[in-house]
Amino acid sequence: MTVRAATQPIPLAGEPGWSPQKPSRPAHVIADDAEALSVAERLKPIFAAGARERDRARLLPFGEVDIFSQSGLWGITIPKAYGGAGVSQVTLAKVFATLASGDPSLTQISQNSFEIIDVIRLTGSEAQRRDLFGKVLAGYRLGNAFSEFKGKNVEVFETRIIRDGDGFLVTGEKFYSTGALFAHLVPIVALDEDGHVVVAVADRDAGGLTVINDWSAFGQRTTASGTVKLDRVRIDPSRLLPAHIVYENQSAVGPQSQLIHAAIDAGIARGALEATIELVKNHARPWIDSGQDRASDDPFTIANVGDIVIRLHAAEALLERAGRQLDATIAETNTQSIGLAKIAVAEAKVLTTDIALLAGSKLFELAGTRSTLGEHNFDRFWRDARTHTLHDPVRWKYHAVGQYYLNGIEPPLHSWI
Repeated sequence: MTVRAATQPIPLAGEPGWSPQKPSRPAHVIADDAEALSVAERLKPIFAAGARERDRARLLPFGEVDIFSQSGLWGITIPKAYGGAGVSQVTLAKVFATLASGDPSLTQISQNSFEIIDVIRLTGSEAQRRDLFGKVLAGYRLGNAFSEFKGKNVEVFETRIIRDGDGFLVTGEKFYSTGALFAHLVPIVALDEDGHVVVAVADRDAGGLTVINDWSAFGQRTTASGTVKLDRVRIDPSRLLPAHIVYENQSAVGPQSQLIHAAIDAGIARGALEATIELVKNHARPWIDSGQDRASDDPFTIANVGDIVIRLHAAEALLERAGRQLDATIAETNTQSIGLAKIAVAEAKVLTTDIALLAGSKLFELAGTRSTLGEHNFDRFWRDARTHTLHDPVRWKYHAVGQYYLNGIEPPLHSWI
């Protein structure tokens, strides 16, 4: 009698035990800034097409993420010397704002990959840069296991990495792990035995690494920004980055990451504005006292739309200004230039936060009660804005800017400004 081993059920996408398949073909490699912007414009309607239903049902965008990484956009900041486009920070911000106006949750899934690309560029060995940059350009996705839920603040890490034979073992628990569920490689922030911050890049299917889709926030619903559990996950020495070089010293990594967050908020605002204009022109009714036949001729509605547009353009202008300063800082990095970049990004973040929340709320005021019906799910704009803008408190941006200009005090060392 032949005895067959019992077969284990194959986990469905997103379930515990599932990990994404390796790219079946190399990703497209984007050549320059102009192509990056063109690809983003082309992807925006693809992202927007299912955004409403994905948000409503918390349907994770597996297919869209594949399209996203295969488009080549995930590798656009990789330096030209390693095969990337090496796009400017101005372009990077525009790419994120464009994509986020279609679907900010889907767009944010890639955000942490760009921070790690910067860490690799600044702290990795030549072999590490060629290995990891090559994988990203081929379509491998970098995820995120950075933040922790239980520490007294965002800089307190309990995750530890220890030497074990010819390798390392990392143990801990992470949350806000945007991108990890969809990743092929999961960068993990941990403290080494000397108390220094390192980044250990683990394979997504490594033993002891478990990604749990337990993200329950009312906004940014499909980012899968949940838990990563690490139980003695083995790390090869070739995948260990001395990240303390940039995290424990002044660097542009923090403001580069913050710029992308500001761009996502600007994109949310633009998406809400576009939805508002379409609703007012084609569906909303004029208020009885206006004496108009169309809502788009109501003078108060016209003025309110004008106000939103002006505020959005101001936010986008500061975002571009911050990108230009970051490009200058990256070209010549010193304490003064890093301070200028942090303050410029903080200024942009203030306005992108304000306009994202305002545009998401004004949509209902200008489009009327029917816009609140559940079938439309227009509240996703405000929910996404309210959730995403909590990433780092904007009230401290005002403080940093005031201290800088009034008292000549440089912004904090950490990466949240």
